[in-house]
Amino acid sequence: MLTIKILGPGCANCKKLDALAHQAAESMNLQAEFIKVTNHAEIMQYNIMSTPGLVVNEKLVSAGRIPCVAEITTWLADAETGEQK
Repeated sequence: MLTIKILGPGCANCKKLDALAHQAAESMNLQAEFIKVTNHAEIMQYNIMSTPGLVVNEKLVSAGRIPCVAEITTWLADAETGEQK
């Protein structure tokens, strides 16, 4: 199972990224745990300058922008492949 974290204070962009990540995971029939990280200190542990941020299995894959579903799908597929090795 993948762990997907949405980093941000809960703004509109954070909510949009969360929805897109859910959409990507559902389209791939992936089992994933979604975690919203809103605590500033926890977000800073990922060394990002701006939110929203997307972390897949503890790897930061995007920060400061809203990636498209196709990009998110690629990151999830890469993480799933890495998990199965």
